[in-house]
Amino acid sequence: MADKGEYLKQAEEASLEVDQEVTESVQDILSTVRNDGDDGVRRLTEKFDGVEREELRITDDELAAARDDLSAAHREAIDKTIENVRAFHEEQRTHIEGFEKEFQPGVTLGQRIVPVESAGTYVPGGRHPLVAAPAMSIVPADIAGVDRIVTCAPPQPDGTIQSAQLYAMDQAGADEIYCIGGAQAIAAMAYGTETVPSVAKITGPGNVFTTEAKRQVYGHVGIDFLAGPSEVLIMADETSDPELIATDLLAQAEHDPNSRPILVSTDEAIARDSMTELADRLPALETEETARDCWENNGEVIVAADSQEAIDIANEYAIEHLQVMTETPRDLMDDLYNYGSLFLGDHSPVVFGDKAVGTNHSLPTVEVARYSGGIWVGTYLKTLTHQQATAEGAASIAPHAAKICEIEGTHAHRLSAEARLSTDETADND
Repeated sequence: MADKGEYLKQAEEASLEVDQEVTESVQDILSTVRNDGDDGVRRLTEKFDGVEREELRITDDELAAARDDLSAAHREAIDKTIENVRAFHEEQRTHIEGFEKEFQPGVTLGQRIVPVESAGTYVPGGRHPLVAAPAMSIVPADIAGVDRIVTCAPPQPDGTIQSAQLYAMDQAGADEIYCIGGAQAIAAMAYGTETVPSVAKITGPGNVFTTEAKRQVYGHVGIDFLAGPSEVLIMADETSDPELIATDLLAQAEHDPNSRPILVSTDEAIARDSMTELADRLPALETEETARDCWENNGEVIVAADSQEAIDIANEYAIEHLQVMTETPRDLMDDLYNYGSLFLGDHSPVVFGDKAVGTNHSLPTVEVARYSGGIWVGTYLKTLTHQQATAEGAASIAPHAAKICEIEGTHAHRLSAEARLSTDETADND
């Protein structure tokens, strides 16, 4: 098992090995889509997905077929997840407010909260097409008030999007859905094609090519953040349940061989018992190969001297999912501040946040939680400031602005400020 430093070193070395190849490949993909539009997308889809598809946009017939392909129980589960995600993010929106205030006589300042006009959301396919993923990127955009929500996902071998994902996209509120995957999807949403409209901001996770494409189009469009493999850090003490710890570590390990499952325990016996449970459970997993590969290469077990050291370790790791399975988890909450999402107690596993409870599962990884959170309603909102001054208010601000301009040597700026002074004040300033 690798410790934090070794993991990050290996990740960096692996990144350096593939960076140039991936960077150049993505550059070619973006150029192809930008120059050749729909035809470029079709060629790339055939090349990377083995699918020939003339119509890039998902049709009403495909939406109906996806719905019919699911059982009533499956549709109900998806609908309930979307309902929970919507309820949480609607509450989020109520806590984001504009304001306007007269800060001094004749000087009024304020801010407005305005949605971006359009958003592109990417839903990955991959090893396990994530059914909750559409809700996590589409619903917050819908609640924010985005006028046009475009969603892309890669085709399955049958040439269309996986049924559960497609149904979820439609139910979550996507206005347009396109069967395009990978870097070519990012390119289409960023630059636009004859069929796919360009958007203002692109969100959603993906593989290394999708992530690199988001990095390269950033600036032309906005993005959420660049995400890496999924992570969990479980904090435990002498009261923790080794069986639940093992179960939750394996749930993270089955994501991807590059995922990071970590245990930090203040009790060595609990840590050892958890490892025994994990080893016993691995052979029964249908996803054993992936989970075992992940655990053996990236799993970490740390025994902390006390709860404060465990807190310090958690904050240093700045992990995506932080799961606190101690006796009184809320007692630690105020001291924990570097994480994507926090899961408190034995009955709050990461799987709930990933799949159904309502908080967003698109979260920062690889220490990005030091400076950013995950996707939320605010991801699709802009905070726009405004100001208005009366003649009286302008006269009170102008001398200070003019003096700053004098210091800077910005003469035209100074003249602009002085034009708002009274005649007497202008004379005095000269």
